[in-house]
Order: sequence, then structure tokens, then C-alpha cells
Amino acid sequence: MTRDNLLSRISIDPNICFGKPCIRRHRISVSLILDYLAGGAIIEEVLEAYPSIEREDVLACIAYGAEIPRDVFVEIPGVSTN
Repeated sequence: MTRDNLLSRISIDPNICFGKPCIRRHRISVSLILDYLAGGAIIEEVLEAYPSIEREDVLACIAYGAEIPRDVFVEIPGVSTN
């Protein structure tokens, strides 16, 4: 599946989840899925916790997350940029 195909699984609607990026046709935010993964969960655990989504939806969240640093610099507490 291509990056564009994955990203098409993500939607942003100001009327759903306060406009946060979500998995298309769900009220599950990209950040929630990324938090699970960052906390050490594997994809299968995410799918078990959210049986209405597919593996490609989790991959889409990762692809979306990978796009963010391309355009936005996020400061990390305790890390000096000097």
C-alpha cells in the first residue's frame, strides 16, 4: 500500500474529535493510536483494543505521524537546540 493510499485513510473534520486527525469513518484519533505504539504496544494489541479498525489504519496513523516533522519542528523538553 502506498503512502498516499495510507494517508487517504485519515480524515480531518472540524465536527469530529475537535478537528483532530482521525481514522476515516471512526472517532479514533491518530494521536491515540500513536500513543499506544509509543507506549510499547504492538499493532496486534492496538487492533485487539479497537477491533473496528484494520491493520492499514494503524499503518496510516504511523504514516501521518511521519509527515508531521517534515513541516513542523516540535520542541522536546530537556533537549537543547543550540
